[in-house]
Amino acid sequence: MAPIRRKILLDALKLFDLGSVVFFFLLATLVSSYEGQSVSFEQVLALRIKVSNLIIFLGFLAVWHGLFTFFELYHSRRLTTIQEDMLQIIKAVTFGTFVLLLASVFFNIRLINGLFLGVFWSAAALGTMAARLMLKYGLEKVRKRGRNQRNILIVGTSPRALRFVDKVLNTPEFGYQVLGFVDEGPGMKGFEKSGHHLVADLNSLPALLRQAVIDEVVICLPIKSYYQQISQIVSDCEKQGILVRFLSDIFNLKLGRFRPEEFDEGAFITVSTGRMEGAPLLVKYVLDFIGSLLLLVILSPLSLVVALLIKLTSPGPVFFVQDRVGLHKRILRLYKFRTMVADAEAKIAALEALNEVDGPAFKIKNDPRITGLGKFLRKTSLDELPQLINVLKGEMSLVGPRPLPIRDYNGFDRDWHRRRFSVKPGMTCLWQVNGRSNVSFSEWMKLDLKYIDDWSLWLDFKIIIKTIPVALMGSGAS
Repeated sequence: MAPIRRKILLDALKLFDLGSVVFFFLLATLVSSYEGQSVSFEQVLALRIKVSNLIIFLGFLAVWHGLFTFFELYHSRRLTTIQEDMLQIIKAVTFGTFVLLLASVFFNIRLINGLFLGVFWSAAALGTMAARLMLKYGLEKVRKRGRNQRNILIVGTSPRALRFVDKVLNTPEFGYQVLGFVDEGPGMKGFEKSGHHLVADLNSLPALLRQAVIDEVVICLPIKSYYQQISQIVSDCEKQGILVRFLSDIFNLKLGRFRPEEFDEGAFITVSTGRMEGAPLLVKYVLDFIGSLLLLVILSPLSLVVALLIKLTSPGPVFFVQDRVGLHKRILRLYKFRTMVADAEAKIAALEALNEVDGPAFKIKNDPRITGLGKFLRKTSLDELPQLINVLKGEMSLVGPRPLPIRDYNGFDRDWHRRRFSVKPGMTCLWQVNGRSNVSFSEWMKLDLKYIDDWSLWLDFKIIIKTIPVALMGSGAS
């Protein structure tokens, strides 16, 4: 599962837990009221409409969420045992129930008594454990079928690294695909007999990180003797937004944030970059799906007219379909209305000398390949409408760095540019509303990284609002 999708799943789980605790509270209230307690269920419903009671309950929800976070129930649980998961749930629920007891004493809440607390604790513990078990079982079934996989690269060939990989390969429910090992070269003691293979040495690792589809890098080198090499590897991964796991030590990271995780071979520290996490990311995912679906329906008459005009004004297909570099360098098939002659891709080599932008991008203001109708479609951004299909499929977002052609990506000469691929590409972005083709390539990359580092739902909303007049006026289009 891609990092963004994993975060979306975790955000949905957080919302589910908050909804569940409301249900457990109501269940405990119902049971205690039917047992002849002094406060009836109807009285409780009447009390809950008071502002003070609402504030107290919202505060409890915040504490409950904080406890679940503190006990790491929202961390990746691929590498933990069921027993560890259940123990953490019991700890979190027990502390949460104790908070309810303290609240009943401090605020003199008659509803919360021994029976209420017993029912609440039992329902919360059993309900949460059952939900987690079903989720874990469902994800493991999916992973065993080859879905929800993550590509990992092992740096180091020590016996500990071999034991880790053997554990991963013998446990398909973890959902890991091992790409291979990286070390200084052949001849490592014990490694040649293991049946595994090297895919690179430490010197060629940076090139591999740039080209291969890698979700995680697991570092198993001795920290003390390979500190400089490990520091460089982590820095390279940080620049490109690749998740890193290592056994110990903390490096001087500029952007990456780390969190500890456990495995039976020891503790990991996971390093990740970017701010796209939490409940806002789930909202972004929902808005992408709903927004793209509604826009496809609403704009379908306009799309049909555009398609008909393309067919009538120039020979060739209605759509231009091109491979683009998407999330974590995965290739996606991008859809656009065709604005150029049918053989435009074949003519690009002959026009390289006319390129008017710096860096690896290719743009010509008066590109001779563009059709008469194509100029209008580009100026108004109507050619981008089919990309709503990419958004609906989950390959793109409404807002995010623009997906680049493979040709442009192959021209990248700085690793920090590649961090733009650590998030899902989008239909519009800061570059789109800040000059587009009038912006230098370096400034374009800086705008993309600024979006990643400063991301929020409010930023997405502002970009969408700014995109409308920019598209209508054709500012910076080429």
